[in-house]
Amino acid sequence: MASVKVKFRPSGGADQEGTIYYQIIHDRKVRQFLSEYHILPSEWDESRSMVTTGWTGDRNSFIQSVREHIRLDVERLMKIGRRLDANGMAYVAEDVIEEFSRYAREYSLFNFMEAIIVRLRENGKTRTSETYRATLNSFRKFRQGDDIMLDCITSDIMEAYEAWLEKRGVVPNTISFYLRVFRAVYNRALEDGMIEDRRPFRHVYTGVGKTVKRALPIEVIKKIKALNLAGAPALDFARNMFLLSFYLRGMSFIDMAFLKKTDLRNGFIVYRRRKTGQKLIIQWTKEMQTIHDKYPENKTDYLLPIIKKPGVNERCAYRNAGYRINYNLKKIGGMVGLAVPLTLYVARHSWASIAQAQGIPLNVISEGMGHDSEATTRIYLAALDTSVVDRANSIILNCLT
Repeated sequence: MASVKVKFRPSGGADQEGTIYYQIIHDRKVRQFLSEYHILPSEWDESRSMVTTGWTGDRNSFIQSVREHIRLDVERLMKIGRRLDANGMAYVAEDVIEEFSRYAREYSLFNFMEAIIVRLRENGKTRTSETYRATLNSFRKFRQGDDIMLDCITSDIMEAYEAWLEKRGVVPNTISFYLRVFRAVYNRALEDGMIEDRRPFRHVYTGVGKTVKRALPIEVIKKIKALNLAGAPALDFARNMFLLSFYLRGMSFIDMAFLKKTDLRNGFIVYRRRKTGQKLIIQWTKEMQTIHDKYPENKTDYLLPIIKKPGVNERCAYRNAGYRINYNLKKIGGMVGLAVPLTLYVARHSWASIAQAQGIPLNVISEGMGHDSEATTRIYLAALDTSVVDRANSIILNCLT
């Protein structure tokens, strides 16, 4: 069985930081390797082989962090030794060090997520890789750039992260989304057998709350269409992209941005949804052509004036265009008196809701939106307009008179 001792190597002067290092002893052979932790000689207790406590201010926080990291390192080294013993095969102290170093490379949260993100991109799951990237960037800010090993993630850390997001004004469903991504990452590490389940997500919310209904009635769509935005080209463009999404049966913005000129032929748009790969065919109408005719021909291979510069990072250009459009749509929403933010995604919800109000069957709506199942369409239509419920309540109350 390998044993572990914590040691301190001073650097010379009393006011200069030395280095914590570990001794691995196995079969009476001793091997040493340096840690990344540096402390002052006065902060080391040689008789107890440990970092001292009782400091004040920022230094105390730093020392407490070093003590915790050392504790976790020793725990991990001992665990590696026990696992090698359980395998029943001969090993040397260098094997323990190598396994520890490999773990540090592969099973820190940041490194592990970076590897997942690369694999997702290589497998063509670009959108999923972007959500993992956004989640990792958020957690990096929370940790102020300080990485953490996967087996060090505790419920306290996840609760603190949840509280940090809440203080920054992040909405509950987005917080839950970030936490679900981390849970998926954590579960991958569990499947690899390199960590034991510490159930770090048991005290945080990872469900999906009911959101405010985003669909607009046809009357509001008409108001948006009728706005005079001739003096505000940015607002006019945002309005036109919103209407075009609505005309195209609630086409998602990413699909609109990447429509090719060759996708429009013989009076029909023929394309595949980037999310599901489903092939859709949409008749090209005069309303769509009217919007298309407002803008010069795109110099790229794309049909719409969203990605307009050849050779640029197309996904970056698409995202930036989406940000600008949604920013301006919120202004338009204020012009027509909307209580909830107007975004491109509202067009998709609105098309489904209005289709339902017109008595169009669920299977037709599902086909029109390119959903892979009617269950997905039901999610869009689950939240009834409150006016419908109010009218129902009025009918019931009238029965009492």
